[in-house]
Amino acid sequence: MSLAIGVDVGGTKVAAGVVDEQGVVIAKSRRPTPSASPSDVEQTIADLVADLRAGHDVTAVGIGAAGFIDAERSTVLFAPNLAWRDEPLRDEVAKLIGLPVFVENDANAAAWGEYRFGAGRGFDHLVCVTVGTGIGGGIVLDGRLYRGRFGIGAEFGHMQVVPNGRRCGCGQRGCWEQYCSGRALLHEAREIADVQKEWGKRLLELGDGRPEGIEALEVTTAAQEGDPAALACFEAVGSSLGQGLADLASTLDPAVFVIGGGVADTGELLLAPARRIYAERLTGTTHRPHAEIRLAALGNEAGMVGAADLARLG
Repeated sequence: MSLAIGVDVGGTKVAAGVVDEQGVVIAKSRRPTPSASPSDVEQTIADLVADLRAGHDVTAVGIGAAGFIDAERSTVLFAPNLAWRDEPLRDEVAKLIGLPVFVENDANAAAWGEYRFGAGRGFDHLVCVTVGTGIGGGIVLDGRLYRGRFGIGAEFGHMQVVPNGRRCGCGQRGCWEQYCSGRALLHEAREIADVQKEWGKRLLELGDGRPEGIEALEVTTAAQEGDPAALACFEAVGSSLGQGLADLASTLDPAVFVIGGGVADTGELLLAPARRIYAERLTGTTHRPHAEIRLAALGNEAGMVGAADLARLG
């Protein structure tokens, strides 16, 4: 049985797992991300690989990195939330571990994992949207991962949806992820609690009486209780998701959208308004097939599973 290690590098943690040919994670480990230093991140990856190799015979390592990856799948050109700028990640990690290394965008890796082993299995035309702190995207067309000419396609989160809108970590304004993400959910909740205190009373209670004390868990808790203000927050974020999916369908026409990421873990709180708005806003909606909108099946392991499988396939 061929084993590979998949590594998922995010802004706050580096998670790694040993993955078999069926996409099953048989061992895993994680460490905080030393995000200010590229060399420290690379050493963290190497340390995790060493830990996992101690008990398993692995053939390759795949790294899913949160950033723009070049067409050769070797260099991180830019990472909004990490200190990577033209960083030769593949070669640097390979020097440290002595194994073949393959680098992929983290959302692309998650999309591939869901296509091969998760909610997208059986669909050769798939779009994956991960809704977390920001938005990531991945595309599978005709059974092949689509990266674009320069390797940095499917960066859906940085489509401008509101001209001169909210500032984004990428340096632009009005990006989709500023209106459809964990940050967007908190922005809605804290704004309600700040300017409509009576309506946002329950949110304020959960935030210890301060708008800035409200976190995503509190918004979800209040929404699950049926609090109207919290439900309005999910309505806003879910509606933005649905509109974005309708726009993507006009361009890519997939069979299925797979929605992952931490915010998507709230399930129908997010997906119900997204499905409704998608159906309303899809061009020619009554005269065309609609893509399915499914919740991702692999959860937080999608990135490492996809990265490991891509490394195994070479």
